Amino acid sequence: MPKFTEKITRRNFVATATAGALGLAVERSAMAKAPSKPAKKPNILWIMSDEHNATVAGCYGNKLVQTPHIDSLAQQGITFDAHYCNSPLCVPSRLSLTAGKYASRVDIWGLTCELPDANIASLPRVLNSAGYESFLCGKQHYDYSRRYGFTEVGGDFNKTYKTGRGRRLPPTHLKQAKLSPRFDEFHAGDHGSTVEHDRRVTAGAVDFLSKREDADEKPFFLFVGYLAPHFPLIVPQENVAKYRGKVGMPEIPEGFLDRIALNYKVQRAGFEEIGVPDDTVRSGRELYYGLVDWADQQIGHVLAALRAHPEVAENTVIIYSSDHGENMGERGLWWKNCMYDSASKVPLVISWPKRWKGQQRRGGASSHLDLVQTIVELAGTRSPNDWNGESMLHWMDRPNTPWKDLAVSEYYAHNTASGYTMIRSGEWKYVYHNVIDEDHPAQRELYNLAHDPKEFTNLANLPEHKARVETLHQRMLKEVGADPDEIEKRSREQLARGYTRPDPKPAWAVEGENG
Repeated sequence: MPKFTEKITRRNFVATATAGALGLAVERSAMAKAPSKPAKKPNILWIMSDEHNATVAGCYGNKLVQTPHIDSLAQQGITFDAHYCNSPLCVPSRLSLTAGKYASRVDIWGLTCELPDANIASLPRVLNSAGYESFLCGKQHYDYSRRYGFTEVGGDFNKTYKTGRGRRLPPTHLKQAKLSPRFDEFHAGDHGSTVEHDRRVTAGAVDFLSKREDADEKPFFLFVGYLAPHFPLIVPQENVAKYRGKVGMPEIPEGFLDRIALNYKVQRAGFEEIGVPDDTVRSGRELYYGLVDWADQQIGHVLAALRAHPEVAENTVIIYSSDHGENMGERGLWWKNCMYDSASKVPLVISWPKRWKGQQRRGGASSHLDLVQTIVELAGTRSPNDWNGESMLHWMDRPNTPWKDLAVSEYYAHNTASGYTMIRSGEWKYVYHNVIDEDHPAQRELYNLAHDPKEFTNLANLPEHKARVETLHQRMLKEVGADPDEIEKRSREQLARGYTRPDPKPAWAVEGENG
């Protein structure tokens, strides 16, 4: 692993932008042929929540939760029904989309990791080279010393000191001594850390947008990073009261917890979430609905600030998504960290009435790396040749056009015995759990999501699906570009070694993130 590098300098930025093959010559050629006053490139507002289960939103068919502001984007835009994060954990998910590559290709294993080069050709740098100004307001889970081409507004929300260290749990780690203290933070309240954090994010984003004028020389890319509905589930009373007694309990078939992959059994013990009392489960699910409700209100404030300037709003693409989902006690799991749709599938709504009519849906599988490529094409430029993903613009413009219908997600982080990789294609989802040791070989999962949307029936070991498993496995290898078992070995070596940092940890910095 490379040594942890320092902040980017202006000279390094110019070199990186040039080396990144950003396609500026093509863009300049197109501009030379354009009229003397070409249409201004669209502003891009990407609002990203943290830990939003896609099923808990009105535009995804939930009749109970109140998400009018996210739903308004769906009314005026395109909703994606099978969109996935590229890792079901905050740091790998957000750094993957920053770098435009799968997490395993940039050695982002878990919460303590950072991109291997501060000078990397990142999404904001690609956009800046195309004439944009890129701004970050809120959490992006970066190291305190890095912003990757973003100018930060609204305050300093990224104060982590990344060590690169981590470890696997043994496959025998199947019991816990106590219940996680996270479950003690399930209650109503106005001052939870998530709520306090996000009030500041909203204030910063509203302040930025209220001062933006259409006459400003450059288009902007504003990334608004919220924590909600991420735990702790401490929610203002007025937001949770409306859901008390109305959210159903998780469905867990008899014997299901005995049949789940070994990694998930280890994970349940590692996160200390075995045996959560029913009252706590019920309360947590109600509070989660309340926090989604509260997050939607914050998003509404940001959208109102944008729409207060119609000339700016008219030329702004609005994107809403999340970095990963939340299990909410389904299948005996909480938080994220797994490949079930509750954790790996995320909401995605893109709205720009100037280009796309509203109330459209897209059903094919896609991922955040495809979204990154879409943003790059919207900006009128190109990404570096070694980035993953594929722009969805042609698919968005013409819904009947062929689409690859494929998404991949990886997990190599904490509280598991080995990493695992998921591929979704069409109605099929395949998950490969890496070899743990000579006594614990690889495990596989295969689900037909059209007939088994809750992923209760693993078909991977049935003889009639042998060929399908092999086909999906080979597609997964090709997409990621390496054997997951070899990636597993590399991740273990790097996590054990950690980073060599030239800078001491600042007194105010924290190590890692709670994810």
